[in-house]
Order: sequence, then structure tokens, then C-alpha cells
Amino acid sequence: MAARERRSGRDRVAEREEPEFDERVVHIARTAKVQKGGRRFHFRAVVVVGDNAGSVGVGIGKARDVPDAIRKGRDRAIKNMHRIPVVGTTIPHEVRTRFSAAEVLLRPASPGTGVIAGGGVRAVVEAAGIRDILTKSLGSSNILNVVRATMQALDELKWPEEEARRRGLPLEAVTPFWRQSNVRRES
Repeated sequence: MAARERRSGRDRVAEREEPEFDERVVHIARTAKVQKGGRRFHFRAVVVVGDNAGSVGVGIGKARDVPDAIRKGRDRAIKNMHRIPVVGTTIPHEVRTRFSAAEVLLRPASPGTGVIAGGGVRAVVEAAGIRDILTKSLGSSNILNVVRATMQALDELKWPEEEARRRGLPLEAVTPFWRQSNVRRES
């Protein structure tokens, strides 16, 4: 047994390979609490994590220093990842969603359009792996609410296969002509 080294459970956990994620820090906010000795500063980090293949999550981390806040946000985002429908390189249909005072409009785009989005919407959409989309952020510009509205909009998207089955129509009838050849669903 002396020749063989025994590994602890922590060593084995560290050796496991985690899947590669696209991590984006969307916003860092500093907050101050006034106490007897002066101000105490804390940080809030909004982090978006995606696999560039249809899964994306948002996490918020709070800590006394920025790296810890980002780490906590990343860990929470990985736990809160959602699978979203992607048709080719865009979304299956238009969706408009409101979260608090922030409103987000997501519209499918033809191949080659790119990501027409700004700020928090761009981070969420690109991390999800969507390459062609038109977006507009309406209402509040609060970055946290815009990111949450975008996630809510992506959660409201319907899979084309399920919608075609529900309507009793072929798949081609529920997808526009320029997307019919690129329809895919990843499970």
C-alpha cells in the first residue's frame, strides 16, 4: 500500500472534467452598507453561462470581493441552465416578454443576419448558441431585469416538432420556408 498512493475524495472530484461553458459576466454592482466604523462594500455579479448548443443559465452571486461574487454567480448559473429550442441558427418564432419593467422582443432572423442585440440580451442569446436573431429591449434598462426577461422569453419558446404535432400539421407548415432545411432538435 505504500507504493500506491491513496487518493482522497477531493482529488477524484478535481480530476473530473466539467463540460466547457461560455461564461460571460454581464454586470458587476457595488453596494455599500454604512456601519459604525464606516462603509462596508459588497459586490453583486450577474453571470450568464451557456454551452453554445441550446442551453443557457443566469446566476447572481453576492460576496465581499468581485472574484467570489463571479464564482458564485457562475455556479448558480450552471445549476439553473435551461434547454431552449433552436431551429438552425435562430429561434423558432417571435416572442415578447415582460419581467418587472423590462420588456424584451426576440424575433427570428434569416441565416447570415447575425445577433442584433445589445447588453444583457446579447450575452444570453450568444451563450445559448443562437447565431441569427433580431432583438429589441423595451421599457426599463435595468440590466438584471433585461437578462431575466430574456431568459423568460427563451423559456416561452415552443419546439417546432411539438407545435406541429399539437396542431396536427407537418413540420414544414409551422416553420418558415428559409428554415425548413435546417430544423433540428437537440435533446
